[in-house]
Amino acid sequence: QVYLVESGGGLVQAGGSLRLSCAASGIDFSTNAMGWYRQHPGNQREFIASITTGDSSPLYADSVKGRFAITFSRDNAKNTVFLEMNRLKPEDTAVYYCNVGRFLNGNYYPASTWGQGTQVTVSS
Repeated sequence: QVYLVESGGGLVQAGGSLRLSCAASGIDFSTNAMGWYRQHPGNQREFIASITTGDSSPLYADSVKGRFAITFSRDNAKNTVFLEMNRLKPEDTAVYYCNVGRFLNGNYYPASTWGQGTQVTVSS
């Protein structure tokens, strides 16, 4: 079973930076990528970024391209994905979730397991 634990959220002023982390365990060979999503209150969860776990190839949503950076590290059975968020805007305020999934034909397909999420609040 996959376990995902996000951390690193908090309150930051507009223009500031935060770094989110997600530790994943129990990943099997059906997945080849990890991703970040966010959810604004009352809205559906939206894709932010993904990265392949083999060659660390990233994919970004247009809304965060050039401001956010996703990276990945593997230490034995523990996989960790990071999201470096820079030049934050009030509209980046949301609960951020990580996920494991598959990257195929230019798209990221999330698996059904999600972490508990971490709140990011950007004040104006």
